[in-house]
Amino acid sequence: MNPSTLTGLFLFLAATASAQVNYTCPNPAVYFTEYHGPFSAGRFNLSYQRPPAHCRTFNLSDVEDTVTRVKGQISDPDLSRLFENAFPNTLDTAIRWHGFAANNSEEELTFVITGDINAMWLRDSSNQLQSYLSLLKADTSSHSLASLYRGVINLQSRYINTSPHCNSYQPPAESGVEPAVNSFAATDVVTPNVTNTTVFECKYELDSLAAFLEVSYNYYNATEDLDFFNRYQWVDTVQTILNTVVNLTAGTYGPDGRVLDQPYTWNRTANSATESVSNLFRGNPVLGGTGLIRSYFRPSDDSCTYQLFIPANMMFSHFLGLCADIMQGLKSPSASGLASTMRSLESGIRAAIDAHALLHVSGNTTIYAYEVDGYGSFNIMDDANIPSLLSAPFFGYDVDDPTYQATRQLLLSSSNSYYMRGPVLNAIGGPHVSFGYAWPMASIVRILTSSDDDEIRGELRQLVSSTDGLGMIHESVNSWNVSDWTRPWFSWANGLFGQMILDLEDRKPYLLSESYQ
Repeated sequence: MNPSTLTGLFLFLAATASAQVNYTCPNPAVYFTEYHGPFSAGRFNLSYQRPPAHCRTFNLSDVEDTVTRVKGQISDPDLSRLFENAFPNTLDTAIRWHGFAANNSEEELTFVITGDINAMWLRDSSNQLQSYLSLLKADTSSHSLASLYRGVINLQSRYINTSPHCNSYQPPAESGVEPAVNSFAATDVVTPNVTNTTVFECKYELDSLAAFLEVSYNYYNATEDLDFFNRYQWVDTVQTILNTVVNLTAGTYGPDGRVLDQPYTWNRTANSATESVSNLFRGNPVLGGTGLIRSYFRPSDDSCTYQLFIPANMMFSHFLGLCADIMQGLKSPSASGLASTMRSLESGIRAAIDAHALLHVSGNTTIYAYEVDGYGSFNIMDDANIPSLLSAPFFGYDVDDPTYQATRQLLLSSSNSYYMRGPVLNAIGGPHVSFGYAWPMASIVRILTSSDDDEIRGELRQLVSSTDGLGMIHESVNSWNVSDWTRPWFSWANGLFGQMILDLEDRKPYLLSESYQ
């Protein structure tokens, strides 16, 4: 059995360490709610949460070496333990299957689950691998970080070409992994029609398509492996993405006032407004011709109030432009024309953001709106999930730009209706979990976009103290009750924490030698 197939044997079923002794691997959904020694011996006495070595889904020596090295740089025992648990969490628990396509023995595929949901999100899987981006290098072997990246890009290509409006998907048939049951999506009515045997959920989110461009560029930039993009379906996938988003630049009405047919509608019977789409499943009216691309849902999987969702347009345009450079170098007869189209669309979206998303507030202050409709309506807020306005520097926006800084100042204050405050954690939340729950992810993004040592120290103290002693990054935490949190196993957030610590090791290593007790 080749190594990539071995990694497809899900770690938490059972593993045999020798011919005589069988070891049962823990169920992580339960394991991460329990306390395990040895404890950190810091003030918060954080639990050790890595599964046994034989139960980990994918082992890479570069990651293990990084854990050992960085732990040696961190003086605070609780911060060290949190990094040790969080950084390897995707490899430890979320590489559900890694193998090859049934119709091509060279085409690698990687099925990455989010953690406690046994499905693959385009956005999450791209970000889960991004946690290890600093370690990525060219490697043709099938048991390597580069192979995981290639497998994610190839599998995302398959998903997008089949169902481009969807956000999360079932395991590929080759894996032998049973499709997951999504009781919420079982009765969804989606146009175009999809099936739950291949799609886990079909919420159209512009950032999901941007995530494919992001993971593609990240792989190319780190490996310079241009030939990979000449193979398989990458060019066709970019064409599918362009066709999809161009159709979603149209507004609700035509020039003569006629209501236009929509390329996508989504209907779910739900008891929450964020799980439904108004106006016969089409959303609030949107002005056509703005140059912005519509998104029915946010990266939180909550429906947009106004579908010209600015953070996703920022992200999409940024990575579209970067991927145009990949496209330009390919052998496909259509590559040159596609590259030109990509660059034109990128510049058009950037101009449209400046034309429609800049709001003048008190005095001469200008900020970015979170959502707009093109008619003059706008939404001033931010959500913890990336892409967010707070994370705009991740997408080519200057962190020192006065407009970004003014937006950031508003978002990190009570003027943002979803900035949660309390003695446990002060951070941006969102309607997905609702009032009072701050998201550690937003606190991590705050660190990654800050050069202020005291601001970073304050966020690190909060992160270390807000895990309820479990030593894992949760989805959200009640700002007033450290024991009230959501999702024990959220791989992306854990990886992002590790990514942030590596960033501090590079930018501000002295902060890792301080105490956060």
